[in-house]
Amino acid sequence: MSISLYDATVPVFVRGFRVLSDLLTKAEAQADASVLIDARLAPDMLSLAGQIQRASDTAKFAVARVGEVQPPSFEDNETSFADLRKRIDATVAWIESVDRAAIDAGESRTITRKFKDKEYNFSAQEYLLTFGIPNFFFHVTTAYDILRHNGVAIGKLDYLGFAG
Repeated sequence: MSISLYDATVPVFVRGFRVLSDLLTKAEAQADASVLIDARLAPDMLSLAGQIQRASDTAKFAVARVGEVQPPSFEDNETSFADLRKRIDATVAWIESVDRAAIDAGESRTITRKFKDKEYNFSAQEYLLTFGIPNFFFHVTTAYDILRHNGVAIGKLDYLGFAG
């Protein structure tokens, strides 16, 4: 069975953002919800807002690099649940607007990324499967962990998107 680059990215990212949005809804119901925006797991980690911003950037840049399209620029200035939802919605709208053919045409592209002093060359498929998608879920998971650590009543089914 073969899966297209489009099918491996767009629906996966959109579902992840829907889960994040549902998690934010549950978080917002907390009595002290406003403190969650800046909550973090460790002093050297990004806050909840930062995790959602990085998930957004990871998804949009993965699609942009593979599809060779220009992604939108967001300011990273979200300070409320409404702002975070707006960021999620804008990211999803842009990802869904990218032409399937442009993403699938990326199959033969080489994606080059530099981390620290080392440069890495990936096929588009390698980039998505070994960097883009895992990085996206790192930030989604960390956002979940921040909320869970701060007492939001969420569990595995919420993370998977199957909670009622």
